[in-house]
Amino acid sequence: MSIDANIAVIIPSYRAGARVLDVIARIGPEVSAIFVVDDACPLQIGDLVARECRDPRVQVLRHSVNRGVGAATCTGLRAALASKARVFVKLDADGQMDPALIPRLTAPVLAGLADYAKGNRFHRLRDVAGMPTLRLVGNAALSFLTKLSTGYWQVFDPTNGFVAIDRRLVAALPLDHIAPRYFFESDLLYELGQLRARICEMPMQAVYDDEPSSLRPMAMIFPFLRGHLRNVARRILYSYFVRGFSVASVELLLAAPLLLFGVGFGANSWMHSLQTNTTASAGTVMLAALPIILGVQLLLSWLAFDVAAEPREAIAERLGEG
Repeated sequence: MSIDANIAVIIPSYRAGARVLDVIARIGPEVSAIFVVDDACPLQIGDLVARECRDPRVQVLRHSVNRGVGAATCTGLRAALASKARVFVKLDADGQMDPALIPRLTAPVLAGLADYAKGNRFHRLRDVAGMPTLRLVGNAALSFLTKLSTGYWQVFDPTNGFVAIDRRLVAALPLDHIAPRYFFESDLLYELGQLRARICEMPMQAVYDDEPSSLRPMAMIFPFLRGHLRNVARRILYSYFVRGFSVASVELLLAAPLLLFGVGFGANSWMHSLQTNTTASAGTVMLAALPIILGVQLLLSWLAFDVAAEPREAIAERLGEG
């Protein structure tokens, strides 16, 4: 083990089988502690690791019932807070993430340049070549929703679970209130945004094969959409009307009624024209169009403000010891 080992690794495990042993074996000496969380796995991963793994850094944690990848990660994060590690890394048990990348992922966090680092499988074109089409389309849509719900407009690949976080942020996060299942990474980004944490990304290539996955993309559409819409409303209310009030807040207050009036009046006038077989006057058209144009302009102005307000400086130092 490296004398300067300042990293703890959390491996939430469910149906990964013996692959988790290979993942552990490839974790380098820069890591001082490894927490394998058996999320009530039917394959008894916790027992497998306890029986087969001889790495003294490994500690097995168990859930009596399946609670989801987010809850398993939070269990590992709480345990890691008892260690002396400065940075915690979440690593999947199925081998799709290369443990050799841990030093590169954690470097900006250890250097104090970022509070949170995550992998990005879309940064380089060659890294996308082997990705399934469904994942490409889904990640593009999810990335836009995540930008809107978190305020991190430069962040892509929001469901990437290869992440590193400063222990001081973990101590400040409401772990009990973060989504316990597959919305975990996106919900965590929302909470980080509320702390004004700085995020950076590391280009990486993921491995996709025929290993079984418990994720069902079509079943996740509505839970993800519901979660993002909730976080959009929470973020706008808190950031623009509770924690702060600015010109952007006024733009939002004006944009909403203008758009609602313009669309409502325009739709009503259009229906009246169809029913009476008459052409709407120029004044009627302008009365519908002008509020929509002004509302869109105000909304775009707010959007420009929101993009420019993305956190640029690491906050962990100001949070104190975790």
